[in-house]
Amino acid sequence: MGNVSNDYVTRVLDTPGAIDARTWDALLAEQAEPTPFMRHAYLAAMHESASAVPRTGWTPRFLTLWRGGELHAASPLYLKAHSYGEYVFDWAWANAYEQHHLEYYPKALVAVPFTPVPGTRLLARDTKAREALARELVAWSRWEKLSSLHLLFATDEDAAACEAAGMMLRHNVQFHWTHGGWPDFDAFLASLSHDKRKKIRQERRKVRDAGVSFRWSRGTGIADADWDFFYRCYEQTYWEHGNSPYLTRDFFSRMKRDMAANWLLFIAERGGQPIGCSLIALEGERIAYGRYWGAIERVDCLHFEACYYQPLEWCIAHRFESFEGGAQGEHKMARALMPVKTTSAHWLAHPAFADAVEKFLQREGRGIENYLEHLEARTPFRQSPG
Repeated sequence: MGNVSNDYVTRVLDTPGAIDARTWDALLAEQAEPTPFMRHAYLAAMHESASAVPRTGWTPRFLTLWRGGELHAASPLYLKAHSYGEYVFDWAWANAYEQHHLEYYPKALVAVPFTPVPGTRLLARDTKAREALARELVAWSRWEKLSSLHLLFATDEDAAACEAAGMMLRHNVQFHWTHGGWPDFDAFLASLSHDKRKKIRQERRKVRDAGVSFRWSRGTGIADADWDFFYRCYEQTYWEHGNSPYLTRDFFSRMKRDMAANWLLFIAERGGQPIGCSLIALEGERIAYGRYWGAIERVDCLHFEACYYQPLEWCIAHRFESFEGGAQGEHKMARALMPVKTTSAHWLAHPAFADAVEKFLQREGRGIENYLEHLEARTPFRQSPG
């Protein structure tokens, strides 16, 4: 049954499957910034496909708050045996613990595995429930004698609840594109400075001159053969970098079965044969998220075409509000993806380490603010005369 605190019954669940999918998704739909990655089917697929499981270093412990048999708040929670697949880097903190003969792992993590996309992490009916959930996450981490608790890619509401619960905030930078009301891709290009416009046209021309064309499929229109080819590219990209792929083929089979409407696939072809692809996630008819890409042939500028220009052209044509380009990548600004600040929240049990991290985050935060100012001064868009 769990503990009773803050007028809520707390239950910690070993699998996302222990929560009714419709109940979870209904609560998600009430949030200010829902994403498809927080849907029950997505989180369950991570577990059931053996992608995010104890064997790979992710032990699920979903934390939920109930009142009168109704779900009032919930978050995905994992015990982590490492810091891979998170995209908010705490390796230095782990090394410092090790140097002082202290255990950093396991730690507690509130996040979507392998998915650096900002959005609601603390699902809650209201502010009171959200703040209670944040407090309970800290209390549970303390009770379990964990080194730390980390909540990644939070909304402002999440961050406020975490800060009220005694967690420290950390900021980083991503690059997102926003639709400026352009009727077509040429109009979008016309809004850019001359050098950026010229560079994009040159890069697109290189791909066309190499004999490469693109086709796209959405939702149930993505054929099984295209999903198979996508995974071949996805897998090869990881192997080329000396790593095993995070996600199994079964994970994407579950996406096709349970969340087909949330996916858009671009296939690059040459001589009638597929040579590369990019997979885009969709939130309704509003937001597109660049997620995965890969190729089995090397073509100059193919990455830019598959991951930016094709998706942006599609978003403009389909009137999507924004395109999020994923973690890191200052080069994305040359493609008109502009810097935005992201937020994570952190609690460390050890007082001396917590104090040291707090001082580090203050210094790092000033650096991030300066970095954002520097980036914003380098806008790729044309400057208005006068």
